[in-house]
Parts: sequence; structure tokens; C-alpha cells
Amino acid sequence: MKTTLNFTDHDAFYERLIAAHQGLTDAQSAALNARLVLLLANQVGDDAILAACIDAARRPFDAAGARG
Repeated sequence: MKTTLNFTDHDAFYERLIAAHQGLTDAQSAALNARLVLLLANQVGDDAILAACIDAARRPFDAAGARG
């Protein structure tokens, strides 16, 4: 799993991501995020890497819950 910046224009990506949510309801925004995650997971295509990414994304929430 790559944890260092691996694309050239991260600001443009973020702006495009935020723009994609413009005008959507909360439910539509959540659905867009879910579709995007599935599309990107399909691009990665490696079960072990995807599992590591899920674990890494979840880790801060688990640590916060452990603190109470």
C-alpha cells in the first residue's frame, strides 16, 4: 500500500472531488463517494492492498474510540 503522495496534482484532484459534490443532497453525496470508492477499488484490483487500505482508513476511528 502506498502512503506517500503518488499523483502529481493533488490540489486539482481535491477541487474536482469537491466540485462533483456540488448541488447534491447528503444521500446523493454519500452514493457518489460509494461509487467512487468502488471504481477506484476496481482500478487497484489487489485484495491485499484493498484490505490494507480499509484498515488504514479505519485506524484513526478505532484509536479515537479506544480513548473514550
